[in-house]
Amino acid sequence: MRLSTRGRYAVMALVELAARTQDHPPKDGSIASCAKLPRRSDGSAGRPVSLSEIAQAQLLSVAYLEQLFARLRRAGLVASARGPGGGYRLARPAEAISIGAIIEAVDEPIVATRCAEGTPGCLAGNRCRTHDLWDELGAQISLFLFHISLADVVEGRICGRALPPRTLP
Repeated sequence: MRLSTRGRYAVMALVELAARTQDHPPKDGSIASCAKLPRRSDGSAGRPVSLSEIAQAQLLSVAYLEQLFARLRRAGLVASARGPGGGYRLARPAEAISIGAIIEAVDEPIVATRCAEGTPGCLAGNRCRTHDLWDELGAQISLFLFHISLADVVEGRICGRALPPRTLP
């Protein structure tokens, strides 16, 4: 499966937004892998975060983020605040936003097959023998991403989540 930069950058940007609005980010911008991060005790959403702040922290283009955030806003994942000190906030709690929803909002398909629904098929109009394997892989990836919340990523609750469904003999 190939996830384009559009999907990856959207997730990176919203993780940055969530971290800046809900937590106290580390001064150096780094986050330890699989580490629990402190949450704000007051439960506030924090101040709006500008796209330039997100772009600088994640080394992304502001122009590209503008395109992504327009899609994320239309999907109801972020809300904008205009004026001085304006920017973006999450439209819902980070616990209620799945990584899959973020990827879906920027029109990124979560598939692992090289054929698409409504097209002739894998090989000269026929399904290949491995089609179901790749189709199921796409479904597993989708299940995983739709069951991981933005809060899970921000708070380091990802490691150990990918478990095998059964052991082969």
